[in-house]
Amino acid sequence: MYDCSKDFDKFYRTKVILSANEKNELRKKRKLNIKRLKDGLLEYNEEKKTTYKISEERIQGSMAMHTIVQNDENDYDIDIGIVFDAENLADLGPLATRNMVANALERKTKQFAEAPNVKTSCVRLKYISTGYHVDLAVFKRNKENVLEDKYTYEHAGVNWSVRHIKALEEWFNEEAKIKGVNFRKVVRLSKMFCKSRSSWKYMPSGLVQTILCDEKFATDYSRLDEIFYYTMDAIMNRLEVYLEVKAPVDNGRLLTNREEDYVRMKNWKNRLKSSLKELDILFEKECTYNDAITAWFNFFNHEYWEKLGEHNLVENINYNRLIEFDDTEEFIDDLFPIYELYEVEIDCKVSGNGFSMMPISVYLEKYAPLVQKFIPYKFSITCKIKKTNCPSYEKILWKVLNIGEEAQRRNNIRGQIKDRGKEIKETSNFRGSHYIECYLIRNGICVGIGHVDVPIGQG
Repeated sequence: MYDCSKDFDKFYRTKVILSANEKNELRKKRKLNIKRLKDGLLEYNEEKKTTYKISEERIQGSMAMHTIVQNDENDYDIDIGIVFDAENLADLGPLATRNMVANALERKTKQFAEAPNVKTSCVRLKYISTGYHVDLAVFKRNKENVLEDKYTYEHAGVNWSVRHIKALEEWFNEEAKIKGVNFRKVVRLSKMFCKSRSSWKYMPSGLVQTILCDEKFATDYSRLDEIFYYTMDAIMNRLEVYLEVKAPVDNGRLLTNREEDYVRMKNWKNRLKSSLKELDILFEKECTYNDAITAWFNFFNHEYWEKLGEHNLVENINYNRLIEFDDTEEFIDDLFPIYELYEVEIDCKVSGNGFSMMPISVYLEKYAPLVQKFIPYKFSITCKIKKTNCPSYEKILWKVLNIGEEAQRRNNIRGQIKDRGKEIKETSNFRGSHYIECYLIRNGICVGIGHVDVPIGQG
């Protein structure tokens, strides 16, 4: 197979992975809507003379597995599990519980164009202008033993049905440990393909794709382009034989039990089959670089590959020479399983040019230039954890990423993930929309992520 791994890896890093800022925006929306629900529930209780209270809220779906991709834009799915104690709900049925959640949420989202939509499996809130949607799956829990904090969970669907609320994320993290860092990459690339044409309707869910990527993951290869190709080829061949997909948890419940599910699976099979044919040229001896990138363009339908085309080759080579830099950025999901159970807020303070130490948000609001909000060169930047609801953790890891042409020109984007203790100190050296993140590690798992933007200008 023609070796396009360098360009393929760059495609993954720059066009597939969601940026840290976009991930942080999703976290903010998740946190904001949980607060809206809780505030609305207080108002609901006061009016209805009830005492409903949320016992847990959990990240679920692609956010929990960290498999959201850039092609999800205008359709970001924020999955949240909302849990009540069973005794708190008493004999309230699953539909009545979902209606109660929707009523409480609507009280604090009247500015939305659409009211919360009560669906069979969740309550959905849509951001019409941006395409974001928040799915709140509702659960109740029963204590298994009065002496221990272990619970049985039931999902509010058509009926109350037992679900292991953590099981999917735990399964995914275990598979990622076994299969290595390329497993999550293949899942993301599969999702990128399935959303590569706006005309493609009725494609499989991210969960279904994840399960089949796990089932057919190509373990005999080391290059990402080869692993992805042979995994997709194996999935296509598998779908030629049978279309059913079962959950790896919840007693193997069938995920393809409706006619529309079979339509989605057939579409995936047929579109994979025709698109994989576009890659046949990669296995021919006379395959050229231009043939290879044209083939990948036909597969992913993404301008990244088009711009690598022969008609832009000279310009691309010259451009790459101008901004050649060492790509030193690391990603936490390549280093640890991620199970974001806890909130983390970073205390970031700055000082310099006669300004005493103050929170970066205060400086940007009160003293930064009116048009472009940034801190000047040679400011001192100090970061530590301000607050977290994580009860304990073994260590804090830090990532400082420099973004922009100046960072690339100086060959200093950084981005390595390091153990630097409880507090880190930096200096604003050059212009760019930089950021700092911290990661809480417990039992070898990243259980919380904090993020702060550090915009630097020339003032």
